[in-house]
Amino acid sequence: MTDAFIPKSIAVFREGYGLERLRADALAGLTVAVVALPLSMAIAIASGVTPDRGLYTAIVGGFLVSLLGGSRHQIGGPAGAFIVLVATTVATHGIDGLMLATMMSGAFLILAGTLRLGDYVKFIPYPVTVGFTAGIAVIIFASQISELLGLTLPAKEPGPLIDKLPALAAAMPSFDPGAASIAALTVGTILALRRLRPTWPGMLIAVCLASAVTAFLHLDIATIGSRFGGIPRSLPLPQLPALSLDLARAVLPDAIAFALLGAIESLLSAVVADGMTGRRHRSNVELIGQGIANIGSGLFGGFCVTGTIARTATNVRAGGTSPVAGMLHALFLLLFMVIAAPLASYIPLAALAGVLAIVAWNMIERPAFAALIRTSRGDAVVLLVTMLLVVFRDLTEGIIVGFTLGALLFIDRMGKSVTVAPQDELKERPLDNIDGNTVVYRLGGAFFFGAAATVGSVLDRIADQYHHFVLDCSGLHFIDSTAANVIAGTVRKARRAGVSVYITGAEPDVRRMLETHEVHGANVVYLPSVGEARALIAEKSG
Repeated sequence: MTDAFIPKSIAVFREGYGLERLRADALAGLTVAVVALPLSMAIAIASGVTPDRGLYTAIVGGFLVSLLGGSRHQIGGPAGAFIVLVATTVATHGIDGLMLATMMSGAFLILAGTLRLGDYVKFIPYPVTVGFTAGIAVIIFASQISELLGLTLPAKEPGPLIDKLPALAAAMPSFDPGAASIAALTVGTILALRRLRPTWPGMLIAVCLASAVTAFLHLDIATIGSRFGGIPRSLPLPQLPALSLDLARAVLPDAIAFALLGAIESLLSAVVADGMTGRRHRSNVELIGQGIANIGSGLFGGFCVTGTIARTATNVRAGGTSPVAGMLHALFLLLFMVIAAPLASYIPLAALAGVLAIVAWNMIERPAFAALIRTSRGDAVVLLVTMLLVVFRDLTEGIIVGFTLGALLFIDRMGKSVTVAPQDELKERPLDNIDGNTVVYRLGGAFFFGAAATVGSVLDRIADQYHHFVLDCSGLHFIDSTAANVIAGTVRKARRAGVSVYITGAEPDVRRMLETHEVHGANVVYLPSVGEARALIAEKSG
């Protein structure tokens, strides 16, 4: 195994790991576990599964992400971004389908890391990541409205937002002031502690306070105990889900969506950690670690696990120094489950809905959203289209369409950046001291298919109007086959008209591409500079 595929945990122990670092990592791991405890259960419930599965995901998946991943500070667990996908998969294919899709996505992530595809995930445009994150936040908040208000729906709550809103409006007569008050208490406590005591575990304190108030006032509202019967005090034994070719084929699109979103989310989180610490993660190792973690999570009854930005940032701010902090966070969660599982039965679902409402609000990158809207019409279109498709259509569709629009926008911008103009002149004019039948044009930038039509029309227009046509490529740093074919066509047209063609300053890669498209031999003369072309033309003219 090369260093490029060695997990960061091994690299850390190679450097030397002492008691002082263990103490710092233990404190950071405990801090993150306190944050992850209510969040993992809230995400699980919002995803349509029992709260214990969220803890299994955080414990097993989180431990493996830190042990085998490519980041020193990454914290793995269930993520809000997966709520929509997981809920849809459970509703369509059941728990066995979810487990199988999770494990299949793990296999895809391992394959992606092995093929070094992690280097390419970074090419997803920033407006797409901001857009789909904002779209997911809207969906998460919408999914919690019924719990925030204590609504009772006569049938299962619809998934699509367009169907959900009328159903929620129809259920408004069932509004429960008690549940709404507990949700408001939770949100208010988190916001107050964030302002007054930012280092305190606001989410856990808010949930504990809401649980105490619910029990003290004997509020008749839904709790984990009344809805799910509590949570177990230990991990289940590993078990394969029901396997069948038909089920695997049915959940394949879900597995691909899990893998795609997991790769984006985990590598984005790792980049955030790098920015906070000055370290560099290994993207392909991270994908392999995430893949193994998803397989492990599925075996133990969990669901999709990925790197989480909020918990990773908490780890960094708490002083975590290595993947040991992430592994200890998972062990602390297991300890909490063993010791405090009976108390979890008293947690009101309205409180967990309040936690997710805060999570959804935090997911919307408001400064980035506003900046993209203000600064570029193209980026604003990509952002809004991605977000609206995620909200009203499908997460995967939103990412694909957003990426396509972003790529087209990039091609358009790059195409416009290519320059083709007379050398040192604003208009076509023959070179000084040479007969009036010579023209020099300079190409600059990256000449590729996006600019082929524009540049080709300019070159064709002037290529047969002079006896000598000099094409200066000294400012051309890249050329693709489409562009090379355009130049080849221009050269052929010029030669048929009896025009001598000179190409100057071409870099080796540019010349190699041109020669591959038969721009060589008797058709064209290659020279190092325009000056030498001037001299040769003057000699011929004399």
